[in-house]
Amino acid sequence: MADALAHAQPTGATGVLVLADGTLVWGRGCGAEGQAVGEVCFNTAMTGYQEVMTDPSYAGQIVTFTFPHIGNVGANAEDVEATNPHALGCVIAADISEAANFRATGRFDDWLASWGRIGLSGVDTRALTRRIRLAGAPNAVIAHSANGEFDIPALLARAKAWPGLEGMDLAKDVTTLQSYGWEDGLWRLGQGYASPADEDGPTINAGDEAKRPHVVAIDYGIKRNILRNLVNAGARVTVVPATASFDDIMAHNPDGLFLSNGPGDPAATGVYAVPVIQAWLATGKPLFGICLGHQMLGLAVGARTVKMFQGHRGANHPVKRLSDGRVEITSMNHGFAVEAETLPANARPTHLSLFDGSLAGLELTDKPAFSVQYHPEASPGPQDSHYLFEKFVAGLRK
Repeated sequence: MADALAHAQPTGATGVLVLADGTLVWGRGCGAEGQAVGEVCFNTAMTGYQEVMTDPSYAGQIVTFTFPHIGNVGANAEDVEATNPHALGCVIAADISEAANFRATGRFDDWLASWGRIGLSGVDTRALTRRIRLAGAPNAVIAHSANGEFDIPALLARAKAWPGLEGMDLAKDVTTLQSYGWEDGLWRLGQGYASPADEDGPTINAGDEAKRPHVVAIDYGIKRNILRNLVNAGARVTVVPATASFDDIMAHNPDGLFLSNGPGDPAATGVYAVPVIQAWLATGKPLFGICLGHQMLGLAVGARTVKMFQGHRGANHPVKRLSDGRVEITSMNHGFAVEAETLPANARPTHLSLFDGSLAGLELTDKPAFSVQYHPEASPGPQDSHYLFEKFVAGLRK
């Protein structure tokens, strides 16, 4: 498969993806000029490219979109999951077209350029995706030069020298630097994002703020729609940095603790995160974790995490709920997983991926703590799993 992608620079090529094994993937550069090194992954979502690019969990990664038409609905300031993009760049099939959506405020390639992110179009993304599926997620350099001039040996050397995501703690790079309160709820067409003060809001119950259960969310790379769903479920939310101590958290007098998604190797982040989580579990108060937060809970109770061959990234991942056999179609974005066979006696699986049987959820039998590997907040993705936020907040009210 590498041979199918490797070829001499074609006429008009202004962008290239240089894989660490020497494979060259040529295309037309878009977005910002420059170069960036990271891990190449693929995402199968058909919508939500802005949400994907701004998801902090993609820090250190170059995203190959399998859907051929990326950028055709333009870009806007609402469909983002963080202040700025965290994915290093993107690889797409069709050239980015003029925006064709009434909500668009500009072109997607202009949006990429404004944030210094590199795009590469005109690529056989099916061949690249097959390469990743068969050989694993490679390290690579993505580069864009308007004049089409590249120092391929230097780019290849940089790709080979990059150590990879295993062992990297990236949560510290994407987390907030200070605590803050979050108030926005879910978005609705024509109304924007709801707030707790909306008396007739469709998503948030108005009422005395003091009566809303207080959740402290640890930001390992949190997506905004997670916070919106917590508010929508009836919680008052305070966000704290990934490195917050147990005392820092308890100073907010929370009713529950939320562990967010995030990038990098969970074992590396766990060096400072696990002791805090273990101290919280000792309080007996509720805990809910998503993605990296799921992995953090697993590590805190003694399980192990492992880097996956290609990871799960997309908005069409079937997950089986073991309590009743129901299948949820979920959004996923993770390259590491908790090994189910290493769970202790007081932790049981609750969800399994129907793609490969990997652990997709767990709960403790002796503490009010649970977590899922997938993203119930979606953005992008199906909303089959929004009930998990309601389950968590209902537990706080008890």
